[in-house]
Amino acid sequence: MSASKEMYQKLAKLAVVRGVNVQPNQPLVITASVRDYEFVRMVAKEAYTVGAREVIMNWTDTELGKLNYTYQSEETLTDIPDWKYDMVKREHDLGACYLRINSDMPGALKDVDQSKVRAYQVAYSKKMKDLRKYTMNNEGQWCVIGIPSVEWAKVVFPELSEEEAFEKLEDAIFMTSRVTEDSDPLENWRIHDANLVEHARKLTELNFKQLHFTSELGTDLTVELVDNHVWIGGGDKTPKGVYFDPNIPTEECFTMPKKTGVNGIVYASKPLSYSGKVIDGFWFRFENGKVVDFGAKQEEESLK
Repeated sequence: MSASKEMYQKLAKLAVVRGVNVQPNQPLVITASVRDYEFVRMVAKEAYTVGAREVIMNWTDTELGKLNYTYQSEETLTDIPDWKYDMVKREHDLGACYLRINSDMPGALKDVDQSKVRAYQVAYSKKMKDLRKYTMNNEGQWCVIGIPSVEWAKVVFPELSEEEAFEKLEDAIFMTSRVTEDSDPLENWRIHDANLVEHARKLTELNFKQLHFTSELGTDLTVELVDNHVWIGGGDKTPKGVYFDPNIPTEECFTMPKKTGVNGIVYASKPLSYSGKVIDGFWFRFENGKVVDFGAKQEEESLK
């Protein structure tokens, strides 16, 4: 951490109070890298301060994950034990909320057999299939936030030294997360959410038939929208009425496309960090809502 401790404490409080909005006697489940233990402690303290029942940790380690993918057999990787399912089900039964802290290491798994990664992801997804609705349906609050890492910073700012790149990414994360030294991030997000809701209202009133996307890269994509579609922006609520912000930062307003109404080609303007690999220069061609062709300049295999 190169920014002041107070800035990270503000981000931790924002994640707990505005992000997942931890309720009294509610468990908080945190997923984070072992490298980020200092920030995790700040988050845990904030959670207990507002009355969390317990803070449950899911520690991750990209380097250890790389070793597992390299040396474990596919049979071992895809043998998902029952206790992992039971652990998550207990969290759901207790009404837990979920916070993921991302400090990316883009490309960390570039030399790993992608078929092993895919096999594990499929096996884990099948094992947890009936539990996914908890977060997909917003039955409990959830939030994803980012904090900087040197590896991530060097991908974004390759021309800078490690220290300079880290500080620049750090500044960008705080700025887009609306965390500053001289203002209250909670109030900043109240205003930001209100603005997103207002933008969504105006977009809904326009009642578009379709959207047409073009770019200098060659994007020429039309997306039909369903009748009576509604635009959504800002935070969301659980069935119990608990408000939360699922993404910090975010500038997103979104709506529903017509399933068979997407046609044309779209080119990504930025690289995508996915499953430890960096996919770059990728594109998709759609016909009647289906991808009929795709490609990438880097890590095309990871798109399959």
